[in-house]
Amino acid sequence: MDNKKNDQEQKKNAQDATPAEGSGAKTVSIPEAEYAELKHQAAEARENWDKFVRLQADFENTRKRWERDRAEFTRYANEDLLCDILTIVDDLEKSVELSQTKHEDHTAFLKGVEMILAHAHDLLKRNGVTCITAKGKCFDTDCHEALMRVEDDSLPENTVVEEMQKGYQLNGRVIRTAKVSVSHKKKKEDRKEA
Repeated sequence: MDNKKNDQEQKKNAQDATPAEGSGAKTVSIPEAEYAELKHQAAEARENWDKFVRLQADFENTRKRWERDRAEFTRYANEDLLCDILTIVDDLEKSVELSQTKHEDHTAFLKGVEMILAHAHDLLKRNGVTCITAKGKCFDTDCHEALMRVEDDSLPENTVVEEMQKGYQLNGRVIRTAKVSVSHKKKKEDRKEA
């Protein structure tokens, strides 16, 4: 008897599932509890979709704000350094002004320039810039640039003889190589001729 009842229920469900004439849409009958669960899940899905869209918009706004802040930071990152350089420029301008007023006190002028140079060196040191020691050292392509070779038998081969322009490092990284002249020994045949 139960089998007949199940068969009748299945036929009824099959009839309900057949599309109504002319509608083109299928109708499916499901238990009310299942229908309520599907409705609940659909509402949850809509709510989650709305959250996703809002989070995506928040992420985009945050990314744009971060890019604006980064550009602003980059634009003004050297402000403190430039203010320190302006102090040195002011001192140099004062020195030039004094020299143009025809003061003949060269020692005072030289002392002023030395003070300005001391300010500049202090500024570099505070910002992690150090001078590369070159003269008397072995030539190193990482921090020296050879401009010429000098014959000198009294020094070992490839020793820095003269420093034409100082080199500098920023926190241990070379930012400008030292321009130098490098020693080399006379060739044996040159020694015999002399």
